[in-house]
Amino acid sequence: MTMTYELAQVNIARLKFPLDSPELKDFVDGLDPVNAVADAADGFVWRLQSDTGNATDVPVFGDEWLIVNLTVWRDTDALTAFMYQGQHRELLGRRYEWFERVQEVMTTLWWVERGHRPTVQEAEERLLHVREHGPTPRAFTLRTSFPPPSAE
Repeated sequence: MTMTYELAQVNIARLKFPLDSPELKDFVDGLDPVNAVADAADGFVWRLQSDTGNATDVPVFGDEWLIVNLTVWRDTDALTAFMYQGQHRELLGRRYEWFERVQEVMTTLWWVERGHRPTVQEAEERLLHVREHGPTPRAFTLRTSFPPPSAE
């Protein structure tokens, strides 16, 4: 794998309840510990965060009920290794307690040049692209992924 590209990942979720509600307490309480594990994970590069230390207050698609998680990883293997183990896996298993089930694509991946930090606007565009065109080299999913541009 080329070392000139890194993997950007965005996932958004539609809240069922306000972030400060008792129904979301376990989710909110789990954010800092899970983010700390991500920050220390092999292959983790960067994550979007505001002054709060997370991105729950960063607007996405102009919808106050959506929250965004935007990260950069070394590759799909590093992202997958983090996603499906430990406390993140536990929280992932409870996602439907806290977030609405939606039909449209809420997660996408794309390759960025090493050192590039994607913006929410860029992430929104990539999500819209995969929703309209399905997985392509421009925006894809873990299930249907593409190699970095220089490896094609």
